[in-house]
Amino acid sequence: MHAQLRFKAPLFLACTLACAPVHATEIHGAGATFPAPIYTQWADAYRHETGTVVHYDAVGSGKGLELIRARSVDFGASDVPESQADLDRDNLLEFPAVIGGVVPVVNLSGIAPGELKLSGGVLAAIFSARITHWNDAAIAALNPSLRLPSSRITVAHRDDASGTTFLWTSYLESEDATWKHDVGHGTHVEWPTGVGGTGNEGVASYVKRTRASIGYVEYAYAKAHRLSDVSLRDASGAFVRADPDRFAEAIAFASSGSSAGEPARTGRGWPITGATFILVPRDGEHAMQHRAVLDFFTWALRHGQALARSLDYVPLPDDVAARVVAHLNNAPP
Repeated sequence: MHAQLRFKAPLFLACTLACAPVHATEIHGAGATFPAPIYTQWADAYRHETGTVVHYDAVGSGKGLELIRARSVDFGASDVPESQADLDRDNLLEFPAVIGGVVPVVNLSGIAPGELKLSGGVLAAIFSARITHWNDAAIAALNPSLRLPSSRITVAHRDDASGTTFLWTSYLESEDATWKHDVGHGTHVEWPTGVGGTGNEGVASYVKRTRASIGYVEYAYAKAHRLSDVSLRDASGAFVRADPDRFAEAIAFASSGSSAGEPARTGRGWPITGATFILVPRDGEHAMQHRAVLDFFTWALRHGQALARSLDYVPLPDDVAARVVAHLNNAPP
């Protein structure tokens, strides 16, 4: 299952406001925690360069959609792209901003980052409580050289509507028929086991302070909290650690025939990679704020890519970024 960074013609034609000079001094966005670290860095750099203040509340993709639909913020952010029908219904413009990856993270004493080997099927069994201890035979078979603890596994997952959960559960669904039948995928699912945390920050913090735990977070949060990742078995049988280069490979490999919103992965089934999206009202009720938002993200796509790489995100492919900027800038005022 390969994702496509796909932009429908109606989506681009809906961009009817140009990124003229910003007159507003403050804009306010809310949504996905997945891209919060890079949005914060972009906002700081943009304020120093232009004087415009960008506030961003990392409240989760679901809440971000709710707030932008209610016009309670100037822009929303979600890791799950909306359908064109929903965009038309809510009179919203949507465009991608940056790419990141989702990784499993563990807290196991004596095991180095990347040393633990797992498979998608074993992960699904852990997150559905079919495997409950770290020395389970299925885990031991993948790690014959490791001394695995007998500790009970503590699972950490998101308890808010989350694009990170959408990507993670889509991966588990593609790797395990039982998970697909019993749980499925979505921004929020009925978890068979585990402890919920709010946002990527909540899950990362819980795993960091809880021995024998496992969770899933956006890669930048794993790095920021110095959490141990794992090596996952891909379809070729190789065990692969995720990193920005692997994420970039996944995006480059993304199939043009896939549906928008599927998790983009390499042809070997891993790593899990996806874009995050910005939503802005298309109506002219708050034209100044709308224009300020488009200016900010135009700047980010043109000048913020080095910052994205420094935080272990993957910038949009050059051709995609150029298409987004062109449509944001070339529309009539």
